[in-house]
Amino acid sequence: MNTLSAAETLAAGVWQSGLAQVIGGLVIVAVLIGAFWLGQRIRDREPAPPKPEEQPHRPETDRLPGEMSEYRRPAEMPHTDGAHRLMPYQLKDSGTSGTETSPEPPSEEKRKWGGISSGGFGSGGTGHGD
Repeated sequence: MNTLSAAETLAAGVWQSGLAQVIGGLVIVAVLIGAFWLGQRIRDREPAPPKPEEQPHRPETDRLPGEMSEYRRPAEMPHTDGAHRLMPYQLKDSGTSGTETSPEPPSEEKRKWGGISSGGFGSGGTGHGD
């Protein structure tokens, strides 16, 4: 009792003979060649890359555009007597979070930290300045 129809038998024979794999491979190759050809056509329509003399040039200075060179120094805190304390609204609103700009670099003694070294976690330091 053969339950397969003639079409199913033919399809099974084609599959077993390998003809279906060959046709499938040819379809895949045709799709890849078509994709490559289409990509080449699209790339040919794009403008050519600029020549070296058309490239933008760096400015004559060694700094980047918009780069500024300035030094920061702490803003002076107003002094009051011990009886009255300053409120936040009485402080100067510089907008620079307590620092001012200065064109000259700080002196060597101002650059060095003269306070007590607290040591960092895992640094092996003793803590508060022994």
